[in-house]
Amino acid sequence: MHSSYRAASSVLFAAVFLAGCSPAATGGSTASPAGTSATGPSGTDARGGPERAIAVGAGPQTTYTVQTQPPAGSCHFRYEKGEPLEDPACTPGAISPAVTQANLKSTICRKGGYTSGIRPSTTVTGKEKELNAASYGYKGSMRDAEYDHLISLQLGGDPNDPRNLWIEPPDPGHKTGGGVNNKKDPVETKLHTAVCAGKVTLAAAQRAIATDWTTALSSLHLG
Repeated sequence: MHSSYRAASSVLFAAVFLAGCSPAATGGSTASPAGTSATGPSGTDARGGPERAIAVGAGPQTTYTVQTQPPAGSCHFRYEKGEPLEDPACTPGAISPAVTQANLKSTICRKGGYTSGIRPSTTVTGKEKELNAASYGYKGSMRDAEYDHLISLQLGGDPNDPRNLWIEPPDPGHKTGGGVNNKKDPVETKLHTAVCAGKVTLAAAQRAIATDWTTALSSLHLG
């Protein structure tokens, strides 16, 4: 009787011990499957709030298809000192699982470029742009608006995940019919340069631009 009780107690203790040694309990991590989310180190984002996870998309595809967009009129632009920002409920950003901190030299930082080989064709993005314009209620010139990757391809953004693409209106004071010329583009390039130079991590740059592209550089002390 006593030996049976001791054996049962030992089994129960082992089960509890093993449960307590799961990755969550020990502070470890588990891989995030594509289409879910990638979590960064604990801390705060560029606005001082809790860091939010960034979704992980499907990554580069051999053939891209037109993606379903949010319902018409369901998305709303935000503005920071007149500059247009995306609606985080519609366009929170999404990253590509094909780009990691470990493979920067063979992906976004490689000589000869990376983005041209993974960019969806205009036959796909042109249709998505029209649908997304309806999502955001954009009524301006389509020629002046950019169908923009929130987390740019040169920062490992997902190429065709609808969570990472939005119709970006032209900057304040932009001449109608003048074509695309957004101040967000130089920010993306400076972040890319900093990542490839090892000044900031890929994850930090992705979080900063997904949070607010107008403050991304200053939040990372890049000027």
